Amino acid sequence: LIRGVGPGLTEFDVSNVLLDPRLEVHTTIDGVVSVIAANDDWESESSAVERATAGPGAFALGPGSKDAAILHVLPAGSFTAIVSGVGGTIGEALVEIYEAN
Repeated sequence: LIRGVGPGLTEFDVSNVLLDPRLEVHTTIDGVVSVIAANDDWESESSAVERATAGPGAFALGPGSKDAAILHVLPAGSFTAIVSGVGGTIGEALVEIYEAN
């Protein structure tokens, strides 16, 4: 479970949050960078993300929030998680990576 949390940080009194984060997971194979998973607005994968969030004890993302989350099985290797603002917006964001069962 990989999450790019912006709006959800307001629950912890973080100001200037990234209001609409987009999350991408990249890998490099033979010098070629590839996006292997991406998400904008976690609710597009809500039921799977909600189940995965409960296992590792991650805080819940609010209904209708613009936070991003990806539930993806990653093979052994190196990966990069990138959070950016939709439309070039800026703000504070948190990248979280959990092992989900």
